[in-house]
Amino acid sequence: MKNYIKEQIKLSYETKQTIYKDEELLEKIVDVAQKCVELYRTDKKTILAGNGGSAADAQHIAAELVGRYGFDRPSIPSLALTTDTSNLTAIGNDYGYDKVFSRQLEGMGQEGDIFIGISTSGNSKNILSAFDSAKKKNILTVALVGKDGGEMAKKADIALVIPSDSTPRIQESHILIGHILCDIIEKETFGDGVN
Repeated sequence: MKNYIKEQIKLSYETKQTIYKDEELLEKIVDVAQKCVELYRTDKKTILAGNGGSAADAQHIAAELVGRYGFDRPSIPSLALTTDTSNLTAIGNDYGYDKVFSRQLEGMGQEGDIFIGISTSGNSKNILSAFDSAKKKNILTVALVGKDGGEMAKKADIALVIPSDSTPRIQESHILIGHILCDIIEKETFGDGVN
């Protein structure tokens, strides 16, 4: 069993090593981080959504921004569209599950916000629908995806595609990138910046 555990850690490490060496992906992460910092200087917000484990990641990242990540500072506005069961069930019942995020974006999204859609496959229909709503409101769209990026990578303004076909490895890398974004946003907005 210990060898199996070590193999899982090795696979996670190898995926992160691939990201570490991918200059194009690193530049895209920098781009998203810079856009988020600019966004917070204009009193806008990040909005996140995903399904299943990706819903948990959306909530995790939003909580790091609203609460704190590395040090005490003013709250940073961020919203996960996965947390309001009344909205989710009402919209799902009245409009269908594919509209649970797009309908919320129509009501709460503002021009200048950033919407981050999270999906391991990159083909989540409700995120794709949310991208359509975001574009109508001039909200920048970011796809945090895996595998080949799916339809979300084609539709997003910026696609951060994890180079893996393994759902666990993709999810582990998504939260790594989420933490990096939170760290940079916090330091650039309220700290001494990032060197």
